[in-house]
Amino acid sequence: MTFRALVVEKDADGKTHAAVQTLADDRLPEGDVTVAVEYSTVNYKDGLCLGSGGGLVRNYPHVPGIDLAGSVIASDDPRYNPGDKVVLTGWRVGEAHWGGYAERARVKADWLVPLPAGLTTEQAMAVGTAGFTAMLAVMALEDHGLNPDQGEVLVTGAAGGVGSVATAILANLGYAVAAVTGRADQAQYLHGLGAARIVAREEVAETVKRPLEAETWAGCVDAVGGTMLARVLGQIKYGGSVAAVGLAGGAGLPATVIPFLLRGVNLLGIDSVMQPYANRLRAWERIARDLPMDKLAAMVTPAGLDDLPKLGQDILAGQVRGRIVVDPRR
Repeated sequence: MTFRALVVEKDADGKTHAAVQTLADDRLPEGDVTVAVEYSTVNYKDGLCLGSGGGLVRNYPHVPGIDLAGSVIASDDPRYNPGDKVVLTGWRVGEAHWGGYAERARVKADWLVPLPAGLTTEQAMAVGTAGFTAMLAVMALEDHGLNPDQGEVLVTGAAGGVGSVATAILANLGYAVAAVTGRADQAQYLHGLGAARIVAREEVAETVKRPLEAETWAGCVDAVGGTMLARVLGQIKYGGSVAAVGLAGGAGLPATVIPFLLRGVNLLGIDSVMQPYANRLRAWERIARDLPMDKLAAMVTPAGLDDLPKLGQDILAGQVRGRIVVDPRR
């Protein structure tokens, strides 16, 4: 048996090249469960792995795709049987282990979760790691006391994958969402997801000398990091929290400890890769319940394997809006 896959190879000069190839089943890596991949998606890490590797990919040839959803073909683990619908995000799949940019994948059973009731595999990949991370961020904020009565919740990088899903979930839960974007043409899109107002990126992007500003936001889902995160920390209301999910604006944090000491602000780190099974199930159940499917559909751009090299470049350049759903059979 053979299957199609997007394979990234590295030449003698250290340059990488991605192209669709037809591979035999015996090329699949070791694992307990073989999955017929129905859909995957494109995340920032995928952009890195489709290009130079970003230090994430160590061995070539490589099949990227950190997310996948599909049907079990064969399983050596009693938890999964042929025909079962499953979802995979994280666990360094698509980085250290061949991923979802193929018609088939072989993975460890421990990396899978059952497809949540009420979701199709296509919808699950419209969510993907970005949406899963957004739900983890919302859960963390709520676990630290956030509720809709406390005021506006800021979402930075709101037109991106994490930000789009976070905006839709928060708005559906009754929060007033202030969505930060540097792209004025995305205002209508963000309002459609439920954002109450749009905040221009320049309003929160610059570092200020004052460690504290007016208490403005009840909480924040931050996908940007860098100077924007430092600025936002000084604007959070007393006892509020920021869930940090990304570093599109840089890995540095030019901040002081004053917001933590004088306002009791919480900075919550969100990792989606190594989340334990129980919390994965909790997050996916919340996604199926709290993410409006009509809003999810409005975020989606469809793609096939041949589209991925260009889309990888686009997402690294910040030119991708919402979520891309990849059908490897196209």
